Amino acid sequence: MTERQVSPAVKIALELGPVFLFFVGYITTRGQSYSFGGTEYDAFILLTAAFIPVMALATFVLWKLSGRLSKLQLVTLVMVVVFGGLTVWLNDERFFKMKPTAVYSIFALLLFIGLARGQSWLELVMEGALPLRHEGWMLLTKRLALMFAAMALANEIVWRSMSTDMWVNFRTFVLPLALFAFFMAQAKLFERYSSAPKD
Repeated sequence: MTERQVSPAVKIALELGPVFLFFVGYITTRGQSYSFGGTEYDAFILLTAAFIPVMALATFVLWKLSGRLSKLQLVTLVMVVVFGGLTVWLNDERFFKMKPTAVYSIFALLLFIGLARGQSWLELVMEGALPLRHEGWMLLTKRLALMFAAMALANEIVWRSMSTDMWVNFRTFVLPLALFAFFMAQAKLFERYSSAPKD
């Protein structure tokens, strides 16, 4: 399939929309439980069951619109299906809460493996989306690997020590904003190591 440009607003809506819908669903149903087939399910479990196909649909639509999916998007979808499925099957919300830890840990590990081999696998994944020299890609990869490791650790601390309400807010707002702030903070790096032709 030929790769096509997708509006940034549409891309963001498809990537963050399912998370926002989960948040809205949680806020409106928290504390409630439902019985199916003689088994009692907390609303969180049922929302997780709904989140899986919504996330899969959003990823499919993004693929149809753009003609491609990044490796990061595919890994995230697989982790949603695996950990979300375990959450519903075992009727245990802890698995879904572990999902960000697993995703960020895998991303950090892969980036560190690439660095150990003298490569920026981030550059390969992003396929030159940023005009950076090799040194810039290596430095950005190192920083992002550390950021992913910190986010994995932060998620573990929050879900294990705080309420589900706190974790949902943390997952919905703090983690995405932290990643956004990270890239905004790299402005000096982008400027210093830019490979774009200068006027």
